[in-house]
Amino acid sequence: MRSYPIDVRINELVEFAKKKFGLNNYYLQDYQFYRSINFFNETVYTLSMEWFPNHAVLEEDGSNPEGTASIELDITSRKIKSAIFVMGKSFAIDGVKFSNNKDDVIKWVENETGLQFGTQFNIHKENEGEFYFMACVDGVSVSPSGYIDVKFNADGKLTLFSIHGQFPSKNLIKEGKFTLTLDRLGDLKKEQLKLIESHLYDQKKIIYIYAMEEIFVTNDGETTIKFEAFADKSQFLKINQTIYWDEPINKPFKRKKIRWVEELTAEQAFSCEPSPDSFPITKVDQEKCMMAVKNLLRMEYPNESGNWILNFLYRDKGYIHVTLKENKQNNRLFQRKIKVMIDGTSLQVVNYMDSKLLLNVFDNFQEPPLITISKDQAYQKLKQFFELRPFYVYDLNRKHYVLCGKLDCHYGVNATSGEVRALDDL
Repeated sequence: MRSYPIDVRINELVEFAKKKFGLNNYYLQDYQFYRSINFFNETVYTLSMEWFPNHAVLEEDGSNPEGTASIELDITSRKIKSAIFVMGKSFAIDGVKFSNNKDDVIKWVENETGLQFGTQFNIHKENEGEFYFMACVDGVSVSPSGYIDVKFNADGKLTLFSIHGQFPSKNLIKEGKFTLTLDRLGDLKKEQLKLIESHLYDQKKIIYIYAMEEIFVTNDGETTIKFEAFADKSQFLKINQTIYWDEPINKPFKRKKIRWVEELTAEQAFSCEPSPDSFPITKVDQEKCMMAVKNLLRMEYPNESGNWILNFLYRDKGYIHVTLKENKQNNRLFQRKIKVMIDGTSLQVVNYMDSKLLLNVFDNFQEPPLITISKDQAYQKLKQFFELRPFYVYDLNRKHYVLCGKLDCHYGVNATSGEVRALDDL
């Protein structure tokens, strides 16, 4: 059992959380500071607390006992980022409690977050004792999005609350009336139809599918914005440079252990010391990272000069992460990649991961049959299912959200049989 912290600033936050969640039947087992970079490259510090029920101790396997309250709050705003009661069990007294009334839950979320229902967030899905919300702008979806989850048990006691992602403020929105239509997109609809490899895990088979590669189109129909898997990484830096070398390095690379958790002090947290992850990756940094990655490839992939493209890099937890993709892309759903972790200070490679080991699981899958359906045929089968939904999308170049249409399709065509199936069923 860990005693209360001496620092009065931490004590105030501890008492705030204890009162808010009714933790009189709990004791503070542990606490720790974390920091992250938000969408606008600002450093945010969080106090994470583990509260154990008075009758409980740490499990033999190191896991938290049933009913443990794991609470994270922003130390500046005192807003709760997450509150999780382990195994859905709460021993709280006079804590957060709901009737199974949607309006009660919405009102509590509004009070807790300062966001307005219908204007800044909407219900995405709801079940008995579970509500899932997503960010919006006057009912229109946003990308990248924000998410709020709320769960409570049969007694109405809160068992989970979490908020993450982006809930854009009005000053970042360039509002407009959505006028874009599918008819105005012309050849783009066919261009976005791609032939991809899909895996039927239960049958251990590989098939080819024609499917839509989703994309955002600005409301005026003039510009497209790619749907980026890393859209919330506003600081990632695209390089897209092929790496070549003449001679290998004939010695093995020695991996070092990655430190995923930073040890932060109260002084760093309460002074809001900028995280190294908020610093720009300078041109000199880029060149040194490129050289470090090249030397790694010369050691571990000596005969693959020209086979790898340095795709992008970004900072995280004191490291510069570099992603490499193969120069020759194929129709596979999962492309082979190498992720390299570079020490943010020395700019030397610390470790790396190759997705080849994960992709080897498909080696025993039955190869896909011959393609008999053309792209034009697939397009004719799918065009009735094309969707265009309004979205406010953050444009990294303009530094604000612009009104777009998201071109998408939830169906695909089997490139051998011509069968049309929902992608979720594959």
